[in-house]
Amino acid sequence: MTRHYNFCAGPAALPVAVLERARNELLDYQGRGLSVMEMSHRSDEFVAIAERTEADLRQLLGIPTQYKVLFLQGGASLQFAMLPMNLLGQGGSANFIQTGIWGKKAISEAKRLGFNCHLAASSDVNGHTAVPDENALSLSSDAAYLHYTSNETIGGLEFDYTPHAQRDDGVSVPLVCDMSSNILSGPLDVSEFGVIYAGAQKNIGPAGLTLVIVRDDVMGKAPSTIPSLFDYQLLADAGSMVNTPPTYAWYLSGLVFQWLKDDIGGLAAMDAINQRKAQKLYAAIDASDFYSNPIAVRNRSRMNVPFVLADARLDSVFLQQADEAGLLNLKGHRSVGGMRASLYNAVPEEAVDALIAFMADFEQQRG
Repeated sequence: MTRHYNFCAGPAALPVAVLERARNELLDYQGRGLSVMEMSHRSDEFVAIAERTEADLRQLLGIPTQYKVLFLQGGASLQFAMLPMNLLGQGGSANFIQTGIWGKKAISEAKRLGFNCHLAASSDVNGHTAVPDENALSLSSDAAYLHYTSNETIGGLEFDYTPHAQRDDGVSVPLVCDMSSNILSGPLDVSEFGVIYAGAQKNIGPAGLTLVIVRDDVMGKAPSTIPSLFDYQLLADAGSMVNTPPTYAWYLSGLVFQWLKDDIGGLAAMDAINQRKAQKLYAAIDASDFYSNPIAVRNRSRMNVPFVLADARLDSVFLQQADEAGLLNLKGHRSVGGMRASLYNAVPEEAVDALIAFMADFEQQRG
């Protein structure tokens, strides 16, 4: 069996050590004679898996006790609806910093449901090549929360600061962040946020699970008219098991958390690796006249590196030869074109080295 280097933006690469352990436990989990995916979510065995997974995540991120951790379904996209349903139950408006496609989708969904929305800042003016300056943020007088996307997966734009969610009247509101593509890529101060959410299929685990970290004081404000499966308080009270959760994705995510703790040495060590990987690739792009990246240096994503060739007519040839070389899923998103290398936690440093070598060889041949 040959495993290639997978640069997919999601569902993304998983650590080999995690896949190997899951393979070994697939048919018989710890001598129980059945697979985790066959277990009742109410069984003692799965409850133990769920509890360890949450404990490991809390340790990795240093999650304070006044936060609940929810393991949900529906992807980050469902949170675009669940957030205003839960946080605007007592009125006010949702405020947004919009820096790309996913931020736009969050705003669009809230508006579609009839909620009041306010654009606190946008990177439209620079073509989404730089994050708005923090002093440019302008919250509405009725802001109930401030939402932003910390890393735009498609455009490769990452915040270099944590926004200050305060209205002109001095009232602080919950800061809400979509961290789908950069959560667990390095240390994080959870206490700065009211809600953090992330689809699993990038740095957490396989598709099908959504992680939501929500502060206690943010919950309990949803009207009784929303579905019970959308109510953070009801979900927290039920331990994320109002209905049957995605048990196997939950289990695999737990294995990823253990890998981060035991094999990598925690998020500070992971951050150093990620910084090194990204710096290598950006340095290779910047040193070339054949490749380019449009993002302001301070806002270049560590996780998603878009780049374009000087001659777009060579795109298909580049992708074909990259695939033949075992460098998979480098095609950029259909909305922006070009190339994109996603360097999530499970993408090894040698994959980046192989990509850089391929890019140099391709440039020499075609440049």
